[in-house]
Amino acid sequence: QVQLVESGGGLVQPGGSLRLSCATSGAGTLFVFYAMGWYRQAPGKQRELVAAIPVGGSARYADSVKGRFTMSRDNAKRMVYLQMNSLKPEDTAVYYCNGDYYSRSYWGQGTQVTVSS
Repeated sequence: QVQLVESGGGLVQPGGSLRLSCATSGAGTLFVFYAMGWYRQAPGKQRELVAAIPVGGSARYADSVKGRFTMSRDNAKRMVYLQMNSLKPEDTAVYYCNGDYYSRSYWGQGTQVTVSS
């Protein structure tokens, strides 16, 4: 069973930084074939894609976070990261890690990020 566990969320002031981590288990050596993504959902809004790394490709970002967020993956450790800089109040949301393998899609439980002074 594939499991994803996010960590690193918290309360940060505007302009601050946070680094989210997503620990995966159960994928084994097939992890390299998982397309990974970070999504977020703010209260009263739909879940939206923040950043994604396709299999064998480069990270791509939502326009709202370009230049501020950086997504990376460590296939050896089976980890995914989201470095978030210059955070804004509108970045406040629950952030979810996602992994897709062919028709299968896996989600973590989410981690809360709150940007407020």
